[in-house]
Amino acid sequence: MDGVTDASFRYITAKHGGPDVTLTEFVNIQAALYSLHTLLKDFTYCELERPVVAQIYGKTPELFYKVAHIVCELGFDGLDINMGCPAKNVAASGCGAALIRTPDLAREIIRATRQGIVDWQSGQRLDALGFAGDAVEQIKAFNRRRNPETRLLERRLIPVSVKTRLGYDRNVIDEWLSTLLAEQPSAISLHGRTLQQGYKGDADWDAIARAVEIAEGSSVLIIGNGDVQDLCDAYRRVRETGVDGILIGRGAQGNPWLFRGKHAVKQALGCDDERMLRATMPVGVEERFRVIVEHCEHFEALCGPARFVAMRKHLTWYCRNFRGAADMRARMTRANSATDVRRCLAEFMTSAPDEARGAFASLRKNAFRSSEALLSP
Repeated sequence: MDGVTDASFRYITAKHGGPDVTLTEFVNIQAALYSLHTLLKDFTYCELERPVVAQIYGKTPELFYKVAHIVCELGFDGLDINMGCPAKNVAASGCGAALIRTPDLAREIIRATRQGIVDWQSGQRLDALGFAGDAVEQIKAFNRRRNPETRLLERRLIPVSVKTRLGYDRNVIDEWLSTLLAEQPSAISLHGRTLQQGYKGDADWDAIARAVEIAEGSSVLIIGNGDVQDLCDAYRRVRETGVDGILIGRGAQGNPWLFRGKHAVKQALGCDDERMLRATMPVGVEERFRVIVEHCEHFEALCGPARFVAMRKHLTWYCRNFRGAADMRARMTRANSATDVRRCLAEFMTSAPDEARGAFASLRKNAFRSSEALLSP
């Protein structure tokens, strides 16, 4: 989710939810050649997020080959090719979900990406691909900041996956999935809408179930995506379709705790007993407010006060499902710093229910700095 799953969002989600795997925002492959500092900023991650997968997009196989080397150099656990973004500016350039219309090019991109990983693992260096010495030093510095103890990066093969949709303007999952399966990516994440639909209407999970049938007998994992808001949704979709996993995006906005229940889902599926999901306890107001402050302080330390406006959407997502949440959301839309957020909480407490008053009292007693986890972009 571009503009959402930044380094702070992923850190908070990893710390308080612990999903099985995390994906970065998608990054244009052109950035590797013309704006490496931008790529490194968007690819900032911490060890807590592992396994963490770098997500990239574009339409030039030769650049995918080169960027695959950089992704490996940065120590990621996997590389995901975005062939599903419906944004007009992305699709208009032939990238994202527009690649569904150019299946031969899509296959060539997957092959070039995999070859880039293979060649890197075999010892190929970045300078041999034309990357300047300062670019190599930037990457080394990035790795040192992420993990000062890292001295020699293991040259290992990492999996290539694809994120895509049912089609461009109609459902063509039979032809399109067969095209992707021919290249044998490790996994295909399938959103149950076409590019033209964007996020309108309901995700078509019958089509996702059809994808599972098409992939039967293959080693490729099929990951379902679309309109999964909670654990009951995840459980039901796996049961109905037979997918190998569930990719959750918008459902995690303002709810990093969602992934805490992943073990309950797996146990429920193993026992065929949905009642096991009810053991997951809801998040209390005190914890919600504590994480709001922690997220704000992490973001501010990582990105600087000038960019704090980007936190506002996260703040409004957090402010749900408790008494007075609507008033809190209105206050948060005007926050310009972590200090403003604390002030909003203080003002809110003057008219908040008793449970929220106790939460704020706890906030005032504790500092929620996460300096040990902060990374410089």
